[in-house]
Amino acid sequence: MTAKEFIEGLPAQVKPEALEGVDTTFHFDISGSEGGQYTISVANNEIHSTDGLVGTPKCVVSGSDQNFMGIVTGKLNPMMAILTGKVKISNQGEMLKYAKMFGLM
Repeated sequence: MTAKEFIEGLPAQVKPEALEGVDTTFHFDISGSEGGQYTISVANNEIHSTDGLVGTPKCVVSGSDQNFMGIVTGKLNPMMAILTGKVKISNQGEMLKYAKMFGLM
């Protein structure tokens, strides 16, 4: 699985009941041959994945495709990735709210 496939597949992975009352936008800026720029938006009990950076994000996640997928697959500790700068998160509080829902922790 690639970072693009993971991010595009998020809407199908999130349980509808987890979306109730959620209003957030995440930008993912993933470098590397299997990366890209993506937006995950959650509003009105719906989640959407879009190619490109759309809207104003509450959180921006950036890093290489290898490090991002290392976190997703459990091969890379998320806290160590953040502390060592392998993955950057602009609003860690916002990420912590939704990391489990997104399958990132």
